[in-house]
Amino acid sequence: MQPSPAPIGAVSESAYWSVETGELLRRLETSSSGLAASEAASRLTKFGRNMPASRSGPSAFAVFVRQFRSPLVLILIFAAIVSVFVGEGQEAAIIGAIVLASCVLTFTQEYGASRAMEALKQRTSRKAIVLRDGVECSIDAEDIVPGDVIRLSAGNLIPADGVILDARDFNVSEAVLTGETFPVVKSPGRSAPEASVAQRPNAVFTGTSVRSGTASMLAAETGTRTEFASIAAALERRIPETGFARGIRLFGYLMSEIMLAIVILVFFANLMLHRPLIESLLFSLALAVGLTPELLPAIISVTLSSGARTMAANGVIVRRLDAIENLGSMDLLCTDKTGTLTEGVIHLDGWFDVDGNPSTDVLLWARLNATMQTGLQNPLDEAIAGAKGEGATLSAFTKVDEIPYDFIRKRLSVAVRTKEAEDLLITKGAVQNVLEVCGFVRTANRLEPLDDAHCAAIDEKFQRWSADGYRVLGLAIRRFESRNAFGRKDETDLAFAGFLLFLDPPKQGVRETLAALAHRGIAVKVISGDNRYVAAHLAEAVGLRADRIMTGEDLSKLTKSALFARAGHTDLFVEIDPNQKERIIQALRSRGHVVGYLGDGINDAPALHEADIGISVDTAVDVAREAADIILLKQDLGVLVRGVDDGRKSFANTMKYVSITTSANFGNMISMAIASLFLPFLPLLAKQILLNNFLSDVPSLAIASDNVDPDQLRRPRHWDIGFVRRFMVSFGLVSSLFDFATFAFLLLFVHAPAAGFQTAWFVESLLTELAIVLIVRTHKAFWMSHPSRLLAWLTLAVAVVAIVIPYMPFAAWFGFVPLPLPILAGLLAITALYLMASEATKRWFFGHESHQSHRRRAGWIIDRGNASHSAYLQQYAA
Repeated sequence: MQPSPAPIGAVSESAYWSVETGELLRRLETSSSGLAASEAASRLTKFGRNMPASRSGPSAFAVFVRQFRSPLVLILIFAAIVSVFVGEGQEAAIIGAIVLASCVLTFTQEYGASRAMEALKQRTSRKAIVLRDGVECSIDAEDIVPGDVIRLSAGNLIPADGVILDARDFNVSEAVLTGETFPVVKSPGRSAPEASVAQRPNAVFTGTSVRSGTASMLAAETGTRTEFASIAAALERRIPETGFARGIRLFGYLMSEIMLAIVILVFFANLMLHRPLIESLLFSLALAVGLTPELLPAIISVTLSSGARTMAANGVIVRRLDAIENLGSMDLLCTDKTGTLTEGVIHLDGWFDVDGNPSTDVLLWARLNATMQTGLQNPLDEAIAGAKGEGATLSAFTKVDEIPYDFIRKRLSVAVRTKEAEDLLITKGAVQNVLEVCGFVRTANRLEPLDDAHCAAIDEKFQRWSADGYRVLGLAIRRFESRNAFGRKDETDLAFAGFLLFLDPPKQGVRETLAALAHRGIAVKVISGDNRYVAAHLAEAVGLRADRIMTGEDLSKLTKSALFARAGHTDLFVEIDPNQKERIIQALRSRGHVVGYLGDGINDAPALHEADIGISVDTAVDVAREAADIILLKQDLGVLVRGVDDGRKSFANTMKYVSITTSANFGNMISMAIASLFLPFLPLLAKQILLNNFLSDVPSLAIASDNVDPDQLRRPRHWDIGFVRRFMVSFGLVSSLFDFATFAFLLLFVHAPAAGFQTAWFVESLLTELAIVLIVRTHKAFWMSHPSRLLAWLTLAVAVVAIVIPYMPFAAWFGFVPLPLPILAGLLAITALYLMASEATKRWFFGHESHQSHRRRAGWIIDRGNASHSAYLQQYAA
């Protein structure tokens, strides 16, 4: 039955948070057991998908129109219009055709890339647990509708705006909406109609996250009607500019400055030489276009989207394209040990009493606690539930209440009723945190006061088992007279009953994977809440250093500067409080590292945000997945190694286009600008420059699929605008030198007329731009590194077009004339010499850069070491 629009529409008008729960259920035409599936489908059609705003990418038409927003394209269109008015209709038509062809070329690449990314994003859609037909089921969060009843637990992102129906120790982080750092307690009730978002303790909102406890909520508003959607633009996470994006921006500034200088100087110089105004203007603008890497945005989009597709095939989903470049630049990876360094399949290996003897009672109580708790799901409880052992059946007990786990107490308690009508409170958690609420020890079926001797014996067993690689939890009990509810205040004077030993062995092949990361210049640091003994044992087993350890207690005593000094010299951060993870990432980033952080827990979100590259897994809690830039479909560092290689390939291929553009184009445009001041005619017509630029860009579209030499994947690479400038000048001078050699050949030996000169130099300049593709795409000798098949064939095809175009029927439209074979042979000889000279220049340039890089790196390490040592001494001198 189609829901009546009036009652549902009236919810927001009357402030749903101020309405009694029963009345709200009636208005929303639902019940505490949720909606029927058919009714939910009907409401989804009416209200639309539960998204703050449309996430579908821009339409094909919008992407196409965007191609014409480029200032250079607009300038050329303006120039074409001016040409029409002054009677140069053919010139205008050719300029317009080339501009249109360039825009179509970039459109096809960019639109294809955007579609590919939208498809990848659908693979990481968020799920929610709702009641449909009275049964819990998992659905896409986007399918939630007003009237749905949603189950929430620690780690969930709240998928809609609504009110609490029932809650248990339910705390929600609302910082994304209110800026309030500390979680807010939520419970059923009513709030004043005029209450602000921060003053509605009975309401929860889209985008906020559950920190602890469990609850059921009634969805009242979804999609664009939520509080989050109303201020989505202001709430959008401001992502810091990546090193790659900054490099692109600085490169754009550099090229704009050069382009502006060339346009102004050449235009006014030609006017002073009394050349026609329109001809001078078109020539100057064409020079600017010829110098500008106008395909760079498309090349970046294609390269990154191609990398994203490759990474997806290898089990890595990219949520933000810029993250690919950051992943390739990463030189430090911080990770927990569970599931990455270990198998992640935890086994309950032992259940012992206080004296260290196997105890069926301890196993029974642990099973009751693990199977009856309804809060945060975790592998430890799954391991307890799946353990094989004898003992009383669980059916003899009924659950009374529970006190959910939280990251402050680090305990979970469940109260059960025995057949003797007595209530038993069972608490398990970190050994030290359980001992904090114990007043007794249960030994040989009797209680003894917990004294120093007992504490020392418990700690001795804990350290011994931990040093053997076991994760050890403590278990305690207390008996109560029957009651209906329990709270945290009841966690006192418990009797410590025993230990639970879990084993999570090192992952097969992880030692080799860590070696592969080190070979790529990536160091690994472990950040774990586990104790120092377990972490050190694992580190030794997988080949990491185990002697440079910092505990959470040590860290809490350090100032920001002291942590900065010591973080780089620490390999294992252990017994870490979740709130300390962000501090560690900040300290490591401040030392100049590009830091990746791999996390999947509730409290990993701040560290994931802080890291240069946030990495999570497909099975992580919602809040961690949403904070991450990259999602691993398999919790395996081997998958991440392949992702790093793909990221570095994307960076390398992007830099190839920059190198090609700045080498041949810069030299050719400078040569033309100088030649135009001394020749009695323009060295190339504007339409010839534009055609040259268009044809030379065609092979560049294949760069995204080009092969990358293994040596370019061995270390992190970063944007260096100084390197780009030095590269441009070095190779530009070589290009200009051979341009002038070509001028001398055409003027002094061939005595070519204007049309013949322009045709010959068009061919030569295009051939040199194609030849340089093969040179600068690799650091090796060009014959030792093979380009991809597509790049090779496109380069060859355009080279053939360059040679035959003067002989084509339409050649006269562009002002070309047929070239005699001796001239063509001379041009090919000059191109061959240019290719050899560029190869020699490349060897010299990269050899010199490598030497300077080592010197700069050595100086940086000394300076950083001195600074860190001074900071360290200053902190402890006080």
